[in-house]
Amino acid sequence: MASKKSSGLWDTAKTLFYAVLIALVIRTFAFEPFNIPSGSMIPTLLVGDYLFVSKYSYGYSRHSLPLSLPLIPGRIFQSVPDRGDVAVFKLPKDNKTDYIKRIVGLPGDRIQVRRGRLYVNDAEVPRQPAGGYRARGPFGSTVTLAQYIETLPGGKKHLIIEKSDRDPLDNTGVYTVPEGHVFAMGDNRDDSLDSRVLNQVGFVPMENLVGRAEFIFFSHNSQAYIWEVWKWPGAIRWSRLFQSID
Repeated sequence: MASKKSSGLWDTAKTLFYAVLIALVIRTFAFEPFNIPSGSMIPTLLVGDYLFVSKYSYGYSRHSLPLSLPLIPGRIFQSVPDRGDVAVFKLPKDNKTDYIKRIVGLPGDRIQVRRGRLYVNDAEVPRQPAGGYRARGPFGSTVTLAQYIETLPGGKKHLIIEKSDRDPLDNTGVYTVPEGHVFAMGDNRDDSLDSRVLNQVGFVPMENLVGRAEFIFFSHNSQAYIWEVWKWPGAIRWSRLFQSID
């Protein structure tokens, strides 16, 4: 009897070990889940969105590994992001904090913002009005922000929102993206700490890229506490489930 019980415990332990190992391999080399804690990528991503990031999109570096273990020198199987990709990366300032932004500048590009308009290699990136975006303002109020469809060089279209074209980051100098780096900006242009702020984010080394955001697998609006089971269905943003990220 004792022998059978020991065998059963050993089988269970092996099953758990293999399950953890498979999950770790998938998380490291295929897909990793992330959640959105801030509004810097509104309207593309909302606070409370949960998404999968493809780890293989740009190759692998130490930041592909759990705890950023220094087992991979530089980056292997590297590929340069496409302009317009929404990517997760480690903040260059500390190499620990996960950031998610849109890649708008590639190595060698000249990036500038003038009066709220994005310029890539001295050419203005076209934007077309796309109605207003209703957002939460101070003290729970609702404000309507200007929303645009921006078309990056190469044809990638995506939505952005602007409070105005006169905020501090709406007029910048020219940033020349170094080799081996990319330039990232939030779609919520006036409420995003991104590559425009050189001493906080700046140019993102390729080595710091974790992966490309692919699709949202869950989303909630934070209006139901964990014990309020009866409110869960109303708190889930059903229309966002399994939505691809453009």
